[in-house]
Amino acid sequence: MAEYKLLLPSMGEGVMEATIITWLFNEGDNVKEDDSVVEIATDKVDSDVPTPVSGKIVKILKQKDEVAKVGEAIAILEIEGEGGNTASEEASTETPASAPDSETLKTIEQPLQAAASTEFSGDLYLSPLVKSIAQQENISETELKTIKGSGLEGRITKEDILAYVNNRGSQPAPQAPVQQVASAPQPVATSAPAATIPVAAGDEIIPMDRMRKIIAENMVKAKQIAPHVTSFIETDVTNVVKWRNKHKDIFEKREGEKLTFMPIFVKAVVKAIQDFPMINVSINGENIIKKKNINIGMATALPDGNLIVPVIKNADQLSLSGLAKAINDLAYRARNKKLRPEDTQGATYTISNVGSFGNLMGTPIIPQPQVAILAIGAIVKKPAVLETKDGDVIAIRQLMFMSHSYDHRVVDGSLGGMMLKHVHDYLQNWDLNTEI
Repeated sequence: MAEYKLLLPSMGEGVMEATIITWLFNEGDNVKEDDSVVEIATDKVDSDVPTPVSGKIVKILKQKDEVAKVGEAIAILEIEGEGGNTASEEASTETPASAPDSETLKTIEQPLQAAASTEFSGDLYLSPLVKSIAQQENISETELKTIKGSGLEGRITKEDILAYVNNRGSQPAPQAPVQQVASAPQPVATSAPAATIPVAAGDEIIPMDRMRKIIAENMVKAKQIAPHVTSFIETDVTNVVKWRNKHKDIFEKREGEKLTFMPIFVKAVVKAIQDFPMINVSINGENIIKKKNINIGMATALPDGNLIVPVIKNADQLSLSGLAKAINDLAYRARNKKLRPEDTQGATYTISNVGSFGNLMGTPIIPQPQVAILAIGAIVKKPAVLETKDGDVIAIRQLMFMSHSYDHRVVDGSLGGMMLKHVHDYLQNWDLNTEI
């Protein structure tokens, strides 16, 4: 018999660690190749880790709620064979070789720095967990630069920053040097003392789960950072409804995929972004970063009531059929906890379909570091006035509200409103002869 070390696998660009949520097997249990043995969590995505070999779990090295680094052993399995842990030794040998070098790290960090909270300049890499702790403890960037990291390439780990927090009171905090360079005013997060909420007899106390805590924190930050403005428009999507009704059965029979309204909405949004590329930007200090790629996030409700935003990468390069397949795949994997961390990264614009809950309209919060988000309401039959060559008539039409929330720091009412009007025009004038 031989020992095999089960390592935490790579989970995508920029993801260096994960938290153990729960083990699906216990010590002494036998597992088969490709069995999911443990659930892990990164900043947003929960996923399973399968075992590449069959064997018996003899020791669990990382317990629930502990953090493991990519390439670190999380369990030891007993497998058939001799000669020690050959497979894991190969994996261990490969892990450092596949770790990014300094040049690659710079490439990886650039988009992460652009997406980072404005509280940090981006001169050093911080994992989402470390960044969250630093913000909660009000640790400045100057202080962070004094912490000697024990992670890959000297990065600060959770253990490093918690040790610093524990010893922080015994040493003076370093003062930031005075700089003469003018900088944009940064948002000031003011936290009022938490009010004591009375609990009456029969009330139920439900602790927030990990994802709900992350959502709450991100939503508060987004509202603090970006001054939100929202424009509304009502759109006649009768042609869209007719076109989908005509093609949905044919498409499902041909492709084995459902044809929803979302690919049509995404197509219209992509065309409007191409008309107004300054919507496809983010802010880094006093700089506006104009994005080359159009990556559309789609807000997706999960069975547990939480929310996640998988991303359609390079949506402008996909046909309607390609968009339908990408959307169905992401939605399925989101609801079945099969998303990879990279599936939720890199969005440049987001769509929230509040109409799927029967809502007429909504005012969603802009995900940072994006500068705009579109909410699509329910499609409802209503009487509407139509202009014809013989005069105005009243007819039953399929109408839908859309709301466009945008960051007033860089998007004014004219740009935000015109962008919304172009989405409206593309949908209202949808060509019934469009190929799928």
